[in-house]
Amino acid sequence: MAKQVPIKTRRPALAAVLVLAGLILTSVVVHRLVPPPMTFLMVTRLFEGEGLSYRWRSLDDISPRLVEAVIASEDARFCEHRGFDMKAIEKALQANGRGGRMRGGSTISQQTAKNVYLWPGRDWIRKGFEAGYTLLIETAWGKRRVMEVYLNVAEWAPGVYGAEAASRHWFGKPASELSAREAARLAAILPSPRRYNASSPGPYIRRRASSVQAAMRTVRNDGLAACVLG
Repeated sequence: MAKQVPIKTRRPALAAVLVLAGLILTSVVVHRLVPPPMTFLMVTRLFEGEGLSYRWRSLDDISPRLVEAVIASEDARFCEHRGFDMKAIEKALQANGRGGRMRGGSTISQQTAKNVYLWPGRDWIRKGFEAGYTLLIETAWGKRRVMEVYLNVAEWAPGVYGAEAASRHWFGKPASELSAREAARLAAILPSPRRYNASSPGPYIRRRASSVQAAMRTVRNDGLAACVLG
């Protein structure tokens, strides 16, 4: 016969779970309107001596070309899915099963949840929290807010976070003035922003940026950014 857990033991555990759930829900509701002050990654990099350049900008003050570029590069089905792109996940699993370079299937929504709320690293507990936060921000924020937060907290160089800081760091101009070519270069370095240079890119980033810029035309012509740019 299974041993029952005493009620006095269960109550503190239940209370802790309820408090955690309340804190999570509150943070999501708050960040629907209030910009995240800093992320775990920003704090980690700051203590590692990389400095912090983080300038929040409204989506209205960020070039629409950058929205098109990150959708083209990171998540072409951003406006269609509800946080998880099952087709991309399936393709990633198939590619990883064949060996070679590992591929991810994370959407912009998943990346936003991870960047804003979670600690750096890879483990199943973190993935579980990521899935939960992704569902919450998709429901509570909507696509436009998800994109706005994503563009403002993404790392674009060591110690450089967000489209405004990235645009000034790499091109010496505000994010509102980014050209299609510059936006494509920023999107091209996103997978490894600590490794690549957007202003003076090598052959690989030039080729990747050209592909992104071509895909941006498809995003624009097929309305794949309509949920953000309207």
